[in-house]
Order: sequence, then structure tokens, then C-alpha cells
Amino acid sequence: MRDGKGFPLAALLAGTLLASTAQAAEQCAQSALAEHPPAINFRVDNDLFGGAQQDQGYTNGAMFTLVSPNLKDYTDDPCLPRLARWTNRHLERLHPGGFEQQNMIFSFGQGLFTPTDNTRSDLIRDDRPYAAALLVNFGYNARSGAHLRTTQLAVGMVGPAAMGKQVQQAVHSVLGDEKFKGWDNQLHNEPVFKLVHERMRRWPAEPSTVGWGWDAISHWGGALGNLATYANAGGEVRFGWKLPDDFGSSPMRPAGENTAPTRHGRATGWSSHLFLTSDARWVVRDITLDGNTFRTSHRVDKRPFVGDIGYGVAVMRGRWKFALARYHRTREFEGQKETPVFGSFTVSRTL
Repeated sequence: MRDGKGFPLAALLAGTLLASTAQAAEQCAQSALAEHPPAINFRVDNDLFGGAQQDQGYTNGAMFTLVSPNLKDYTDDPCLPRLARWTNRHLERLHPGGFEQQNMIFSFGQGLFTPTDNTRSDLIRDDRPYAAALLVNFGYNARSGAHLRTTQLAVGMVGPAAMGKQVQQAVHSVLGDEKFKGWDNQLHNEPVFKLVHERMRRWPAEPSTVGWGWDAISHWGGALGNLATYANAGGEVRFGWKLPDDFGSSPMRPAGENTAPTRHGRATGWSSHLFLTSDARWVVRDITLDGNTFRTSHRVDKRPFVGDIGYGVAVMRGRWKFALARYHRTREFEGQKETPVFGSFTVSRTL
């Protein structure tokens, strides 16, 4: 059982992230854009929901995300804290322009990847490498009506510096679970980056924010970097009561789960909906399967085409939103014994 392995590392950052968000909210209090308040999301991914024989692959992830309110620009808007404005001046090439609305996100997270057999300390050559990734993400969203563009830059580390072994073993010790004995075979330390760009379109353009309704959101894009390089496309369908004015409820999407700019804010009272999402990827590189870029390391023969299907439910009340999803993924490398299944839970609160 892997429940909650990302909590110890994430908890160390909670105070800092909340303080930064509170400072931004205070600076933005007099802005005309304050009617679209900032938000904070906490997401946990875990193979606990996969059932028997699913203690493998992408085994756990945890991420904190700070979402800005709608912004007039990325470098001078008082809704952003000073550090964010300074960072954005160095990333101006990533900023979209010429759109009706825009916002920024910042996130910090960790992901863990393990083979199936936790009892072996030797190198398991026919299963995926042990790997951990520790990443910081800067994201920029720009919206015009039913169209959205999102660009994200992720930078961080893969290898022992990402502290996957320490986090997993510490939590397993607390829970009394068996420890994975093969972390000495994990990928070597390597700085990594991934530049992601996606474009989205929603039908109908105006969602039913009162009463029952449905919508569909398409996406296409890709990523470039030594962490991952791929092209992808897919879509999401939602049905429910008072649909949110955003671009999807899947927390795995770059602009999903309460991170895109909104025009109408959240509905009053209770609202909820079901969602079904899909994504297909042509994968050129995945460091967690291909191994280190500049050093010899464990690797497997990845499959070039991978698909995901996910489904879940989102519930909103006042400032709070909860989303629970389950994902089924096709096999990612030759000889993989089981198709991956994992769950994701997100808690979101506007400030």
C-alpha cells in the first residue's frame, strides 16, 4: 500500500506556498481583477486505486499548485508577488499575447517510479528503472472565449537528489509497509527540463452555469526536453449541475482542474459533474524509461504510442472543490506485465 507517500515532502512547502499566496492576495485586494481570486491546489496521484498487481510503474505523485487571479500582464500586475514578477521578466519568451484573459500558475511536485518486484535488490533488467523526479513548474495560460493556450516550463532533478528513496522509505516505515530494496539501482542525478505547450477548445462556447448541462473540450500539443519529448492530442467530456467556466476537470492536464482563467467565477451553492477524459501520445523520449541522457544507466524498450483514459467526479461548494479520478494507461514498454492503473485526488480552494 502506497497511500500518501508524497505528503512528507509536500508538507515542508505548505507554509511557504500559503504565505506567498496570502501576500499576493493582499497586494491584489484593490485591483479590479480581484473578483477572480487566486487559488491553491493540492493533488495526490497513487496506484492504491489500481487494485491487485498495481504496485508498480508511476506509483505516487504529489503536487502543490498556486493559481493567480486573472492578470492584466505577467510582469507588472499587483496580483502577482514580487518574486513572480521578477521571474516572469526572465521568461518573457514564454508569455502568450493578444488574448482576452491570462493568468499564471506555479507548482512544486515529486513523482516516483518503481518496478513491480519490491523484494529484489539487484538490477531488474526486464522492468522499468527506479526513478524519482523533483520539479518546479511555471505556467502561463491565455484565453479568448472558448479557446485557451497554455505553456509550462518544468525544471528540476531526476536521480538520488530528487529524494524518492528517502520519501518512500520514511512513509513505509511509519505505515509498517515493506520497503523497496532496489533504490540503489535508480537513475543517476541529472538536471531535467520540459517545455509543454497545449491548445484547447471547448464546445459549446458558453457552458450551462445554471442547471444541468454538458460540454466537450479538445486539446492538442506536445513537450520538448530531456525529461520528456512527445506530441499528444485528446479530449474531455463533462456532464453535471452548474458546469464550471474552465477547460477541464482532469488534474493531469496542464490547464486542468481550476487553473485556467475564468470569466464568470464559480457558481453559488453546490455544483458537481462527471467527466471522461482521454489522451494519446507519440513518445520520443521519457527519461524514466529511456534512462539518463548523458550517462549509461538502466533502461527499457519503451513503446512509442501510449494512451490514457480517465474518468471521475468533481464537487464544488463555495471556495472548495474536490476531484477524484481514475486513469487506465496502455503498456509503456515492451514486456510490461500489467497495464498501469492509478488514481488522483485534488483539493482546491480559492482565497
